[in-house]
Amino acid sequence: MADTSGQAEIRGLDINKLAIAYEEEASIFKKYCAVSPTSAREIRWYRKASGILSSPDTTAITASQMSNVAFGARPVVVEQSWTRLTSYVRKYFVESPWISQEDINDSDVDILAQNLRDLVLGIVYDMDKRIYNVATENYNPSAINTYAADADWDTASYTNVNIVEDIMEGLQNIRVNSGFDPLKYGVKLFLTSKDHRSMMNWLIDAKGSSIPSFASAKLQTGVVMEILGCGVEITENVTADKALMLLPNLAVAWKSFTPITTAIITEEGIGKKIRVWEEGEALLLRPKCVNLITNTQT
Repeated sequence: MADTSGQAEIRGLDINKLAIAYEEEASIFKKYCAVSPTSAREIRWYRKASGILSSPDTTAITASQMSNVAFGARPVVVEQSWTRLTSYVRKYFVESPWISQEDINDSDVDILAQNLRDLVLGIVYDMDKRIYNVATENYNPSAINTYAADADWDTASYTNVNIVEDIMEGLQNIRVNSGFDPLKYGVKLFLTSKDHRSMMNWLIDAKGSSIPSFASAKLQTGVVMEILGCGVEITENVTADKALMLLPNLAVAWKSFTPITTAIITEEGIGKKIRVWEEGEALLLRPKCVNLITNTQT
C-alpha cells in the first residue's frame, strides 16, 4: 500500500519535500512562467492580438482616426481582438526501480536522496523542454519575434560577429511589437553552454570588458551573467544554433493540473519504489514578448 505523498519517508527522508526542493532548484524556464492552477485537463484560453486596438471594419486603428475628429462626427468603433485556443494537460511520470528492504536498511541516506533527485530532474528537464518548445513555437516562428544573427557567434576570427547588435535587435523587436519595455520587465536571455562560451570569448577576446552594462561572475538565482540589461541563463534545453529572449511572467504561462507529487510503493518484506509525477501545460500568452535569435553557431 502506498504512503500518502505528505508522509512519504524512507529512512527519515521526507520524499515530497525533497522533490519540491529539487524541482525549484533545477527548474529554469518554469520559474519565469506565470504559474496558476487549472481544474480541467482541457484548457480553453484566449490570446490577445498584437497591438492595442482594432476595428471591426479595418485591421488596425491609426492615431488620425481617434485624434482631431471633426465636430459632430461619429467616433470610430474600436475593440480588442482575441483568438480562442485549446490546449491539453500533459503528464510527466517516472519511478525508481525497486529498492530492496536490505538496501534501505543499510544504504547511505545520500544515495536515496540522489536517486530521488535524478527522478525529479528527469521530469523537470522534460517540462522545461516543453516550455521552451511552446515559447519558440517548436523552432518555427510565426507569431513570435525572430532575428538571424549577423554572423555565427563561434566564428574563430570574429569576422562580422556583433552579439551586442543581435541582442539589441531582440530588445527592440520585443519593445516595438509587444508594447512592453523589456528592461523594465526583466528580460531574460537563454543560451546553450556553447553560445555562452562564444559570447564570453567574444566579449573578452574581441571587445574586452568595457562594454556598458556588462558584469561577469554574477551568481544568484540561476543568473550567471548580465549583459545589456538581460539576465542570462544557461541551459541545454535551448536548441543548438538558437538563443531565446523572453519577458518573465508575461510571455508564457504554466497551467498546473497536478503539482510535483510523490508516493512510495511498498512491497512488504521486499522493498519500496519511489514514484514522482506532475501534470500541466505551457501556454504562449503573449508571443511578441518573445524573440528567437537564430544562426548563433556554425
